[in-house]
Amino acid sequence: MAGGISSSRVLVAGASGTIGRAVVRQLVADGYRVTALLRSVGSGNDLPELAGADVVQAALSDRSGLERVFAAASPDCVISCIASRSGAPKDAQAIDYAANIALLAAAQAAGAGQFILLSAICVQKPLLAFQHAKLAFEAELAASGIDYAIIRPTAFFKSLSGQVKRVKAGKPFLVFGGGELTRCKPISDNDLARFIAQCIGNPETRGRILPIGGPGPAISLREQGEMLCELAGRPARFKSVSPRLFTYAERALNVGAGVSDWFAEKAEYARIARYYATESMLVLDPASGTYSADLTPEFGSETLRDHYARLLAGD
Repeated sequence: MAGGISSSRVLVAGASGTIGRAVVRQLVADGYRVTALLRSVGSGNDLPELAGADVVQAALSDRSGLERVFAAASPDCVISCIASRSGAPKDAQAIDYAANIALLAAAQAAGAGQFILLSAICVQKPLLAFQHAKLAFEAELAASGIDYAIIRPTAFFKSLSGQVKRVKAGKPFLVFGGGELTRCKPISDNDLARFIAQCIGNPETRGRILPIGGPGPAISLREQGEMLCELAGRPARFKSVSPRLFTYAERALNVGAGVSDWFAEKAEYARIARYYATESMLVLDPASGTYSADLTPEFGSETLRDHYARLLAGD
């Protein structure tokens, strides 16, 4: 087994998500007895990645229902891959914090010995609601007394793939500013799943916060565009968007945020967009206050270039 331990039963929450599916597939291949926890059983019927796992359903807000599922599964280790879909304040509080609190309580009630949390590297500079919600749960997890590991990955391949069809259609690649405002070391679903699996029962990861990226070097948005255009057989063409547009949008939406949840959510979306347009997904060097590619650990072998080539071939 990946962690080389006697524990054999693992419950994965958020198993229908992109990373959750990869984790379940990896754990089944490693020989673990896997329970895949979904919000709706029907959502797992067409997911071949969950083959070999026991697929169960429970609402994350139903603590008694979760406890029944956990009692039946009797997991040695619980892995939480849940995350707010929108990042809106209410959704972030309900999922990134409250639902994880319920999972932790159910894990402890069932006698699980370890809780592995999939967090995000961006919480190291928290300016957004979902980041504060994640950090609040990280603190609760660290104080709970259970053995834990907190995984903070950099950018996912999926999050960097939104312009593949655009470039293939001959349209320019969109960048913020000159395309050099941010850098990241993206990690593939499969490599991240292997990294998470190797944390099970691993004394070297116990009680640690683990930032992790894929194989380097760190890549800028402009370099992503150049790579994608090259692979698509298109000349590198770019269209610049100013991050200030998100600032203007936030200011306008904040006018109604105090009286309308709709305006409040849209203002938060503008803040999220500005954050990702201007902040690198790398380890933040506490000494210098700047993002550091050298301090960002690397893991795995799959590259963004390989991923882009597969997407272009499959379209």
